Amino acid sequence: MRFDAVVMDVDGVLTRTATVHERAWKELFDAVLVGCGDPRPFSRLDYLTYVDGKPRLDGLRDFLASRGVRLPPREVLRLAGRKDRTFVRIVEREGVEAFEDAVDQVRRWRRRGLRIAFVSASRNAGRVLRAAGLEGLCDVRVDGETAAEVGLTGKVELFREAARRLGTEPARAVAVEDAVAGVEAAREVGFGLVVGVARTGDAAALVARGADRVVGGLDELDEVVD
Repeated sequence: MRFDAVVMDVDGVLTRTATVHERAWKELFDAVLVGCGDPRPFSRLDYLTYVDGKPRLDGLRDFLASRGVRLPPREVLRLAGRKDRTFVRIVEREGVEAFEDAVDQVRRWRRRGLRIAFVSASRNAGRVLRAAGLEGLCDVRVDGETAAEVGLTGKVELFREAARRLGTEPARAVAVEDAVAGVEAAREVGFGLVVGVARTGDAAALVARGADRVVGGLDELDEVVD
């Protein structure tokens, strides 16, 4: 089957910012847990299970619920803002690294006539793409700012909106994700091919949640997305 478009996650697929998000969440949650008397620190498994690939408030609420922590809505919003400021501070101090295999593959797909959307639940996606020099490499960007502007909630609606803005049916498009929540969302939307990117060795989890193909890098997709 020939596809018309590719919808790609930003953090973890295009840029190495998934680790920055994880660092920012850990700094926040470890402090919250100490204050609540919970000796168990925020772990990578916590990040992958409750936070990765989700809008900020959803990830925050889901992790706190997993530890039995209940906070007033105003405090939840305050913590979300604190996490955001930590993330921005790290990005501004250390910059953003783009994955070379992803950048090269996007350029090849564009030369072949495929339309490209970059998708992220983060409201900082534009900042990240500018810092990585990738802002002009997509036809459409759908992110946390888009969600706030038009009332989208969750990755499912972000993916669906990206396909709509690209002018293609999801069945004629490829979704590329590194997060379990993102793979599940792409599967629910009905993309013709759901690709999981296991840069950190999480291939089994991506397959279990619905990925049709799992790769270590996007250079492995030449023979799949033609």
